[in-house]
This record gives sequence, structure tokens and C-alpha cells, in this order.
Amino acid sequence: MSAVISKPLLIELFTEELPPKALKKLGEAFAAGIEASLRADGLVAAGATVTSFATPRRLGCLVSAVLDRAPSQSFREKLMPLSIAQGANGLASIALDKKLRGIGRNDLADVLRETPLTEAQLPMSTEQLEVLPDGKADAVYLTGIRPGVSAADGIPQALTNTLAKLPIPKVMTYQLADGQTDVNFVRPAHGLIVLHGDDVVPATTLGLPAEHIAHGHRFQGANNIELDTAANYESLLRQYGKVEPVYSARREMILTQLETKAKALNATLGTPASYADLLDEVNSLVEWPTVYVCEFEPEFLAVPQECLILTMKTNQKYFPLFDAAGKLKNQFLIVSNMQLDNPKKIVEGNERVVRPRLADARFFFETDKKSKLEARVPELAKVVYHNKLGTQGERVARVAKLAGEIATLIGADKARAERGATLAKADLMTLMVGEFPELQGTMGRYYALHDGEAADVAAACAEHYQPRFAGDALPSAGVPTAVALADKLETLAGLFGIGQTPTGDKDPFALRRHALGVIRILVEQKLPVSLPALVRASFACFDGKVTDASAALSEFIYDRLRGYLKDTGASTNEIESVVAHTPSQLATVPAQLAAVQAFSELPEAASLNAANKRVANILKKAAESGETIGAVSSAIAQEPAEQALHAALASIAPQADALFAKGDFSGYLKSFAALKAPVDEFFDKVMVMAEDKAVRNNRLALLRDLRDAMNKVADLSRLAN
Repeated sequence: MSAVISKPLLIELFTEELPPKALKKLGEAFAAGIEASLRADGLVAAGATVTSFATPRRLGCLVSAVLDRAPSQSFREKLMPLSIAQGANGLASIALDKKLRGIGRNDLADVLRETPLTEAQLPMSTEQLEVLPDGKADAVYLTGIRPGVSAADGIPQALTNTLAKLPIPKVMTYQLADGQTDVNFVRPAHGLIVLHGDDVVPATTLGLPAEHIAHGHRFQGANNIELDTAANYESLLRQYGKVEPVYSARREMILTQLETKAKALNATLGTPASYADLLDEVNSLVEWPTVYVCEFEPEFLAVPQECLILTMKTNQKYFPLFDAAGKLKNQFLIVSNMQLDNPKKIVEGNERVVRPRLADARFFFETDKKSKLEARVPELAKVVYHNKLGTQGERVARVAKLAGEIATLIGADKARAERGATLAKADLMTLMVGEFPELQGTMGRYYALHDGEAADVAAACAEHYQPRFAGDALPSAGVPTAVALADKLETLAGLFGIGQTPTGDKDPFALRRHALGVIRILVEQKLPVSLPALVRASFACFDGKVTDASAALSEFIYDRLRGYLKDTGASTNEIESVVAHTPSQLATVPAQLAAVQAFSELPEAASLNAANKRVANILKKAAESGETIGAVSSAIAQEPAEQALHAALASIAPQADALFAKGDFSGYLKSFAALKAPVDEFFDKVMVMAEDKAVRNNRLALLRDLRDAMNKVADLSRLAN
């Protein structure tokens, strides 16, 4: 037996600068695609590792152990039942003949013209036809051993498969050097390495033949680096090419340098989440990163720091620095693709570039302050919000009205809530927000405070957008909370009212996010407010200009509630038992769900849940048959089990109701565990649907009261298996 030979495999595609925001995903997909294709062919040796390479000018991967040839594979492929495969005299039928020729096995088809299927196996090289049992009947199988795929065949095919499936955001069409052939790729490619051990695999893609030459840093590395073997790619590229090819390693290089420089300046970079995206983007722009310190004039710090931070990060890809109190410093960090002993010109160049940007921000801020937010509100009447819902001015009026009503419900100041809602969108008309839309709300707060507005009114200008995403902070106080709820509910009601509801994965107006925001505010701030009342008020603020879709909107919100509650760890049935109950106050939902979970752990729960489901079915059928159910009468109760259940329920109810009134939902449900025995006894010995109408209706009334009592917290029938 010949020894199994495996060697490292290097594939690199050298290109012009790749789109930075797509680079990470492209690099991961390239490596994953190569690995998946090779594994499908059985070419990846056991224990092999895969390293992904992604720089602005290359995609690649190194598979540590790829076989010269995959192991042979035995196979068994069912062709068809024997009854169909066998024709006259036991020879192959027309159907089997066509099947064999369709899979390229003319040799077997020719043999079966003269040899019956039921005779001995038909050896044919390493493959053969066999008649084998298949359940109750026999079937014809093609079996054998197929030689494994060679590396020479499998590697080029892996490259072809991978390039065809890359998540390219936008394909470019460019012409090859012959001046005639057009190819399509994310960016023009100029080099291809396919090296298996020290052997170049004869592969071609995008008009490029495989070779063993790597290209270093555009300015500081060797242009042609001859690779003696695949395993030396990384070390040679780093040493001579001044390129760190591993995306994660290069990111760590940048972060380490940033943190070191920041620490030396007694500064911080802010929270990791605040610069994570920028770090990824910068990492996708450099191959040999070096961090330098720059600064700007301190007088720019008079501008709100959010403005300066945004222009530095968004426009220039710079890292702002902060002091221990979180205040912006006049120093910042840049990530350069050049490592120089004297970076003076790079530093001065970047300082010169950022200065006009900061000056623009200062100009916008100073100019905006010359007009009060209140004076900008009439300008909103000139901005169309939606062709069926009117202007931003009309929308602001609706939100202000609704915010005042919500403020009254939650105990906040109505007048200031209305004021906050009126001013909340005014910053959309400022120069700063016009230049940096991301600052809407943030600038509203600054300008409101500058105008002398109350602190909670200014807070409403900024915080009415919250929560903007999962995990985002909620509004900080009553007035901003009222405005935030009003803003989201007006959006939901308006768009539901004109039929613009989300479909499938399409949600152009982010209504799912708005609904989740409403849920989070009501639940996490424990607001004792009726959701149906909020929905009704939301549609009422349109004064009949949209269709009242309260039922559809409520259902939509409750459906989002189901998703929100999944993070609690509760089961689907437990969540459904609470949500199907359509709780009016979402603030109590966590306590209701916790109570259901606690009840589910009781030994009596399974029996009572099943009984609850049985009761629900009985009452449903009774309603469908037109039964009229009045009050329970102990005088009519005939059976001892019936009387016992009535007495037990009457005994438990007062204590349970007292617990419910205190919000002790868990205690309330646990109270009913004592009903297991009388409920079981009732269903064992009492016929509910008695012939006597009075008796029957009395028993139905008892079951109705039982259901209403037990389902006051949640629909326990949903817990039954």
C-alpha cells in the first residue's frame, strides 16, 4: 500500500484594491469556499487547518495538509426497482437501458442486451450491477469503488467553485491584456498563486495562469517574492513584502498600536463598540499598519464633540482620543500604510486635511445657533413626510398631541411633552444635521439647551429616537419617554393605516424596530399603561385621515412581543400562554411569564393544564351549539364531585384574588394547585353535558368560572402537551 502524501496548499489571488467594507466577508468566504470544495472531494487530510488571508490587494488561504489524491470511495447507487428494470427474458428493459446510457455507462447497457439481470453479478472494472433487496421488493443498484479525485483536478475546481460563489457586492467587468477578452470580478486581478507544497498546480482563472510569485507592499515591500514552498508564504510576505496577510492578526497589530499610543497620551479610545467598525474598515485599507499621533487646534473643542468625532471617523477614518472623563482631546490617531522613521510629512498632511473639516463643523454649529429651534418648526411644513400622510409639520403636530396624552397616562408633564415633541424634528432643518444626518437628535439637544429650553424638553429632542437598536438605552425620564412612545406609535399607526405593513423580510419603514421599541419602553420602564389604549390614541390623532387598523397593529406588536420574550429562556408554550392572553399592560408580562414558569414546575401542573385544555374545548363546543351559561347555583349541583369542585374554587378564590391584586402572579397560580384532586374527581365522575338543561348549564358555568379563575394570569391550556 502506497503512503498517503499530503502537502500544504496555498492559493492567493492578487488584485487591485478591494472594497474595504466587503474585504472581511470576502476573505472569509474565499477560505471557506476552498475548504468546502476540497473537503467534498476528500482532499483535506485529517487534522488539517485553514488560514484565511485578506488584505486590500489579495484574497487567499493556506490549507495545512491537502492530499495528492483523495482515497477511493465505495458507492452504492439505486437505479430503479427490478420490476421496472427487467424486460423480456430477464434482460434490461428500455427504462434501464436509457438510465445507464444517461449516466455514461454504455458498456453496462451493451452487456445487459445479452445477459439477464438475475444472473450473477456483472463485473465491469471497479463497478458492477447488483440486484439487492429494497424493502419488500428487489432493486437494481450500481455499486463499486471509484478512485479518489486528484489534487491536480480538485484544486482548480475548488478555485472555480469558490470564485463563482463569492459574496461580491458589485461586479466589475474589465478587459484582459489581450485587449479582447472581458472577465468579471470585484476588482481587476493581476496575479494567481496555486502552490501545493513546492509544486505549482496548473490552474487558470480570470485569465491568469498559476505561478509561485508573490507581490509585497505597494511602496515598501519587494515586488516579486519567489516562493519555494506554500508553508513559507506568511513568513516571506512579512519579511520581504512588508505585508501582514492574516486579517485578524493585522487588526490586532492596529489595535495594539492604538492602545499603546493612547496610553502614552493618558487617553482612551472610548468603548470597544464605539470604534469596532472603524477598526475593521481601517484594517481593510492597509497591509502594514503603523499608527501616528496627530492633533488639531484646541479651540475646535468648543464645538459639540459628537460633531468632531463624526467628521473625524466618517470622513477621515481617524481615531479620536478621550480623557478619563470621556471628553474629547485635541489629539487623534491615524493608521498609515507607511512605516517611516520620520513620519513628519504624513502627520502634517493629515492635520492639514482634518482642519477644514473641523472648521466646517464649527461654522455649521455657530450659524445654527443664530436661529432658535422654535423658529425652524414652520419649515417642517415644507418637507413631505409621506405622500399619504402629509408633511413633517403635520406629523409633528400629531406626535405632539399624542405625546401630551401619553404624558398624562404615565404621570409626566403634559405641556413639556408637547413642547419636546414640537421641537424634536426641528434640527432636521439645521446645517449640521443636513451635513451629518447621523447627528439628528443629538444636535437637537444642544440647540434646545442653547435656546433655554427645559432639560427634559432638550432630552426629548435627542432621546425620542431611543431605543434605536437592540440593547440601546431607553429614554431617561418621563417627558422624553412620552415623546419616544408617541413618535414610534404615530409611525406605526400611520403606516398601518395606509396599508404599508411589513411583508416577509421587507420592512422599509423599520416598523418592526419601532414596535420593539414600544415594547421595551413599556416593559423595561414598567409603565402601567394599557397597550390597547395607546393604540386607539395613536389612530385617533389622525382624525380619520387613515383607516383604523388597531386590531392589525395590536396583533403586530404582540407578535414582536413573542420574539422579545425568547431571550428570557422561557419555552414557546410558556410564552404563548402569556401572549395569547393579550395582556393589556405589557409592564406585567415578565412577572406573568415568571409565574407561568414557576407553575410549570409544580407536580400538579401537567394535570391542571390538561384539564384546562379540556375545559376550553368543552366550552367552545357549548358556545357553537348555542348553550346559554348563567351563574353557578349550588342548589342545582347534584353530584358530590361537582359540589366539591364548586366549594374548593369558592374557598381558594378570595385568597388568590388578593395575591393577584398585589401583583403576586406566581402566588396566584400556585393557589390553584390545590384544585388538582377536585378537578380530577369532577372529570372522573361527572358528565358535563347532562340531558337536563339546567344541570348541564350549571356544570358549564362551573367550568367557565374555573377557566376564568385559572387563566387570569395566562392561558394555561396552551401549556398542555
